[in-house]
Amino acid sequence: MAANIIDGKAFAATVREKVAGHVARLKEEHNITPGLAVVLVGEDPASQVYVRSKGKQTVEAGMNSFEHKLDADTSEADLLAVVEQLNNDPAVHGILVQLPLPGHLNEDLIINSIAPEKDVDGFHISNVGLLGTGQKSMVPCTPLGCLMMLRDYHGSLSGMDAVVIGRSNIVGKPMAQLLLGDSCTVTIAHSRTKDLPDVVRRADIVVAAVGRPEMVPGDWIKEGATVIDVGINRIQRDGKNKLVGDVDFASAAERAGAITPVPGGVGPMTIACLLANTVTACCRANGLAEPEGLTA
Repeated sequence: MAANIIDGKAFAATVREKVAGHVARLKEEHNITPGLAVVLVGEDPASQVYVRSKGKQTVEAGMNSFEHKLDADTSEADLLAVVEQLNNDPAVHGILVQLPLPGHLNEDLIINSIAPEKDVDGFHISNVGLLGTGQKSMVPCTPLGCLMMLRDYHGSLSGMDAVVIGRSNIVGKPMAQLLLGDSCTVTIAHSRTKDLPDVVRRADIVVAAVGRPEMVPGDWIKEGATVIDVGINRIQRDGKNKLVGDVDFASAAERAGAITPVPGGVGPMTIACLLANTVTACCRANGLAEPEGLTA
């Protein structure tokens, strides 16, 4: 069978349109403009590109964008002071500290210094705990994007068997919690899972988030399953740089019912969901109804 391609680029554009529409209503009806602050420490090239893209899309959605660029040797105390300033700024509804941080900085300490209600990355330990216990939280952007695409494709996910390959705090664990929240039967698999191919073959939904290029071959995929490939891996093939996912797309697409490509699948959804989280945080801060279709 030829799998349906889940176009993350097109879906992300739809999410950004919804965000922009809600931002326009907040401005018109309540005179409120959501604000997103991004803190970048150092000059990591990939982080710089990502931060520029975030800033551009924030402004295009009608929101305020605040960027704080700090030197690579910035002290922990100085970085914490910047975060505290943003915590206390009523114009800022979302705060994101771009990772990775330079080695001398304690990432956990910095992330947990962000006010939980402004933690639009969903990494603060309070938000992790709220998500894990099924309460209202800020949800990590990449898993939220995956959930949105799955809901859009399937409608209800209730009763489906889902396998999440990968157990990171950023994707694997929160993805499993979100799928549980939508009444899936969830297995978290990883490098030490026994009979991993057989575990994956039972799944109606496969979310691959391990960071290993083309680790999942097509013969692991159940006929008609939906495959969400979170991996973005740069490899050399035929003398050229190529981006591939954690799933072997060509062989998996022959068996899957639907699959996300790499690039153009999950990736574009991450920033779109960051914007969505910022609008959600703004609405919660002002006691307003949350935007429909933009939350978990």
